[in-house]
Amino acid sequence: MSHTDMEVFEKYESVVRSYCRSFPTVFTKAKGHKIWDEQGREYIDFFSGAGALNYGHNDDKMKKKLIEYIEQDGITHSLDKATNTKAEFIQKFNDVILKPRNLEYKMMFPGPTGTNSVESALKLARKVTGRTDIISFTNGFHGMTIGSLSVTGNAAKRKGAGVPLQNAVTMPYDNYVLDNYDTLDYLERFLEDGGSGVDIPAAMIVETVQGEGGINAARLEWLKRIEAICKRWDILLIVDDIQAGVGRTGTFFSFEPAGIKPDIVCLSKSLSGYGVPFAITLFRPELDVWNPGEHNGTFRGNNHAFVTAAAALDYWKDDNFEKEIQRKGKMVEEFLTQLNDKFPELKGEVRGRGLMAGIACGVDGIASKVAEEAFKHGLIMETSGPEDEVFKLFPAMNIDDDALKKGFDIIEQSVKTLVKEPIMN
Repeated sequence: MSHTDMEVFEKYESVVRSYCRSFPTVFTKAKGHKIWDEQGREYIDFFSGAGALNYGHNDDKMKKKLIEYIEQDGITHSLDKATNTKAEFIQKFNDVILKPRNLEYKMMFPGPTGTNSVESALKLARKVTGRTDIISFTNGFHGMTIGSLSVTGNAAKRKGAGVPLQNAVTMPYDNYVLDNYDTLDYLERFLEDGGSGVDIPAAMIVETVQGEGGINAARLEWLKRIEAICKRWDILLIVDDIQAGVGRTGTFFSFEPAGIKPDIVCLSKSLSGYGVPFAITLFRPELDVWNPGEHNGTFRGNNHAFVTAAAALDYWKDDNFEKEIQRKGKMVEEFLTQLNDKFPELKGEVRGRGLMAGIACGVDGIASKVAEEAFKHGLIMETSGPEDEVFKLFPAMNIDDDALKKGFDIIEQSVKTLVKEPIMN
């Protein structure tokens, strides 16, 4: 693409833009696990829209359903009025996802973004309990609106609020202090001690695997104990499954392997299956104490998303898809472990679960350079963590083995190139 065309972004778009800095080309087409730019160059996508494209780009079945719906003049915008597409999604989500997992939740449709789901969860928890504070965890990320930022750990993101962020207490996530120290001993002591300065909160909000926070995966035992503590103190447990959910970690909900049942669950990103904005907030039926319209929004009835989300649920009608995700997750884990052993210069640590994995690098700046080098060779992936110290792999869940291995090869070659450079000395 010509320099003049690239100037459009620099001249007219705000400097707040970020991903176009990491991937400096103009993209025009995408299919499955691939993206093409204007020059026709092909890229393997290990980014997946930051977890919003778990099924890859332009899935054929979802696309067909959406085109048919649009051509028939199906309703696009409906606020929260009843539509046939909304009814189909609600029934199918209940039948395919909730019932087989023995989960009973009411579904709330907030605005179509993840942060709106979080805002509604926090608001509901405070309304139900009559309490004010929320306990969140170090390195957690829950969104960019004020309520969500108040329970987010990243200092740079919090600073962007421009106002004090209140009514939240941060506690250490699993393995935040020491590997052999149970941080929940610390948390529970605060709840038990009347002199701790920490009031009993309305809720705790947690990611089972912290995406933006550095691909930190909590141990299943730690998650079980979180649930037990919440039950003991009559605290609502909110699981933010916006990035880790919808199959990304190997099961539809990331909390399934821990055997817990959160009071409230936040979903967005890949829920629509197609990259169309869509969010829901799930909660136990007895928590449904809203007044009509008490949390609403103009775009809380995205019918195009209902169409594609219902089609995406066909992947989950049996356990074959889930088993495939888990198999590929093991491939990723084996590759990252081998890579980390092969290149001790990274001073790395393998992190994550399922197809939400990466390597935390102990050398400043190297993770970003790995992602930059990989982009030069036709692979798109991003970094995470408070210092961008983790390069992370988020391939489409339905990527084929050959493409997955090709991506591995590009990453390994990128690391190999960089360990020879002065930054590693």
